[in-house]
Amino acid sequence: MSSTAAAVAGIGDPKAPVRRRTVAQAIIEYLQVQYSELDGERRRLIPGMYGIFGHGNSVGLAQGIDEYGVDFPHYPGKNEQNMVHAAIGFAKASNRAATLACTASAGPGSTNMVSGAATATTNRLPVLLFPADIINNRFGDPVLQQIEHPIERDISANDCFRPVSRYFDRITHPGQLLSTLPEAMRVLTDPVDTGAVVVCLPQDIQGAEFDFPEAFFTPRVWHIRRRSAVEEELAGAAEIIAASQRPIIVAGGGVRYSSAQKALAEFSDRFSIPVVETYAGKGAGPVGALGLGGLGVTGTVGGNQIAGEADCVITVGTRLQDFVTASHSVFRHPDVQIVNLNVGTFDAHKMGSFPVIGDAKRSLLSLHERLADVDFAPIGSYADEIAAAQEETRKVREHDLQDFQDEKMSQAQVIDVLNQRITAQDALVLGSGGVVEGIHKAWDPSNGAEIHFEYANSCMGHEIPAGLGYRLAQQNSDGEVYVLIGDGTYFMQPTELVTAVQENQKIIVIVVDNRGHQCIWPLQAAKGGGQEFGTQLRERNAVSGRLDGPIVDVDIAANAASMGAAAWSTDTIEEFTAALEEAQAVSGPAVIVANIEPFRYLSGNGAFWDVGVPLTSQREVTREGVAKHVAGRERQRYYGVTVAPSER
Repeated sequence: MSSTAAAVAGIGDPKAPVRRRTVAQAIIEYLQVQYSELDGERRRLIPGMYGIFGHGNSVGLAQGIDEYGVDFPHYPGKNEQNMVHAAIGFAKASNRAATLACTASAGPGSTNMVSGAATATTNRLPVLLFPADIINNRFGDPVLQQIEHPIERDISANDCFRPVSRYFDRITHPGQLLSTLPEAMRVLTDPVDTGAVVVCLPQDIQGAEFDFPEAFFTPRVWHIRRRSAVEEELAGAAEIIAASQRPIIVAGGGVRYSSAQKALAEFSDRFSIPVVETYAGKGAGPVGALGLGGLGVTGTVGGNQIAGEADCVITVGTRLQDFVTASHSVFRHPDVQIVNLNVGTFDAHKMGSFPVIGDAKRSLLSLHERLADVDFAPIGSYADEIAAAQEETRKVREHDLQDFQDEKMSQAQVIDVLNQRITAQDALVLGSGGVVEGIHKAWDPSNGAEIHFEYANSCMGHEIPAGLGYRLAQQNSDGEVYVLIGDGTYFMQPTELVTAVQENQKIIVIVVDNRGHQCIWPLQAAKGGGQEFGTQLRERNAVSGRLDGPIVDVDIAANAASMGAAAWSTDTIEEFTAALEEAQAVSGPAVIVANIEPFRYLSGNGAFWDVGVPLTSQREVTREGVAKHVAGRERQRYYGVTVAPSER
C-alpha cells in the first residue's frame, strides 16, 4: 500500500492491516457488521438488500453480494419504487430499528426510487438506497442514460434525490466510504434525522479497488437513544395542562416508535383525558371510554367534536399534517393551548405549540408524575361530554354499516368483516385512497392488531410491497399480514405479488373494486368541479370524445392468479367472508377482490380541508362550489404561541 493511499485511508501506520476490496464489495461487508440497539434489543441494522440489476450495478453491487454476501439475502424486486416501499414496510415492522438496502441501475432504474424515498422521508422512516450513477471518469461521455446538463456538468439524474433525502452523497473516490457509510448509519438510527439515506454509486467507482483499513469492518452497534426533555419544558407543559378543563391527546406515530402505548394509556386513564389518533398513530391510543378514534378530515364525528371544544391539546409524536388538523381548523376553542411532545425540534414547534422535545415515552411518564402531584382532573362534566360524543360516532357508524336498498355491499361492510376477524397477532397495511377513511374513521382497534398507515405521502402503490416488507421482517410471526387497497392502487403496483411467490411469503391482499378513483369524484363535485372528470374506469365515448363510455371490466382476481397468488372475486358479504376464511388457510400470497358499491362512502363529519379551487369559471355550479369552499377557509385560524402560565 502506498503512503498516499495510507494517508487517504487515515492509517497512521503503513503496516496496519488492510482489506483490498472494490467499493461495492466493501459496502456489502461493512453493512453485514452494523447493528442497532433499542431498549437493550440488538439486531442487524441492514439484514439484506432489494435490487434490480442492470448495466449500472450488475457487475458492481451484484457481484459484491454474490461473492461477499454472507447471510445477506438479495430480494429481487419487480419495480424500483416497490423496493423502497418494501424497505419502508420492513422498517415499520422493526419499529425503525432495522431496514433493507435497495439498489437500482442507472438512469430510470434509480429515478424510479425517488417516490419511495419521498415516502420514507415524509413518514420519518429509515431506508438505505444505492442508486447507480453515470460513469465517473467521463471518458465515454455521453454514456447511456446521461442527462447532460449543458451548464452544470456534475449533475446527474440522481440529483433528483436531494430534496427527498435526509442524507445524500455521491461516491467519487473509494476512500469516501470511510466517512460516508458511518454517517449513513448515524442518520438511519437517529429518531430525529431518519428518512431516506441515498448514496449514489457511479458505475466505474463500484468496481474501483482500494485498501480499506481492517478496522473499518469491525462490528459496530448504533444505539437508538431515548433522549429526555429538559426540566423547564416538562414543568411548563405540566403547568399548561394543569390549568385546563377540557384537555385532549392527539396520538401520532411517535407513540408507536417510542413504544409509549402503555404509558399513554395509563396517562389517559389516570387523568381522564380522551385520545384521538392520527393516521400513523391509528391503534396506538387506548380503547374504551377514552378512545375517540380518528381526528380531522377523516376523523370520527365525536373525536372532532371533543377536539373542537378542547382548551388544551396534547400532541404526542405527530407532524400535525393538514388532514389531521382539518387544515388548521379542527381546534376551535378561542384560547386553546397546544403542548407538543416530540423527539424533533422542527415538529415540536408547529402551530405555536409549547415544545417538549424528547422521547415520547419518557415525556409522558414525567408529565404523569407531575400532574399526579397536583391531583389534576378535567372539569366534572367532561366524562359525560366524551360519552355523548362516542354515542354520536356509534350512531353514524351503525348507519354506514346498514344494507342500502338495491346496492352492492359497501366498502364499510367489507372493512367491518375484516375488523371482526383480525387478531392481535395480525397486521394491517394500507396507504391511500378511500380505504384510508374507512380505517381511520370506522375501525375498532380493540382487537389489538397493528395498523400501519402510509398517509404522510399518500403514495398509491405503496401497500403491496410494504406488506411484503412487513412480512419479511416478521417471518417468524404466526399472525397474518393484510393489505387493504382499492383497484386504482392495484393497477399501479401489483407485481410484488410475484416476489412474494418467489420468496414464499404470505400476505393477504384485499382489493375493494369500485371501478375507478371513486374517492376523488366527490371532492371534485364538492369543491367546485360540479361533476366528475377523469376518475372513472370507463371507455372513451366515440360521440363525446371523453371517458364516459361503458365501464371497463377488469378481472383483478384472474390477474393476481396469473402471478401465482391464490385469488377470489366476491360480490356479497357472505362470499367475502368465506373467501377471507379460505385465504387464511393458504400458504402463499392471496388476493381477495370485493366488488363493492362504487359511490357509497362513509358519512361526512363536516371537517374542512383546503385544496386549490378554480376561483373563476363560466359554470354556475362550479362558482357555487367554490364559494362554499372559500367560506370554509374562514374556519382556518392562526394558533398563537403557547406559553406556560408562569411566563405570561
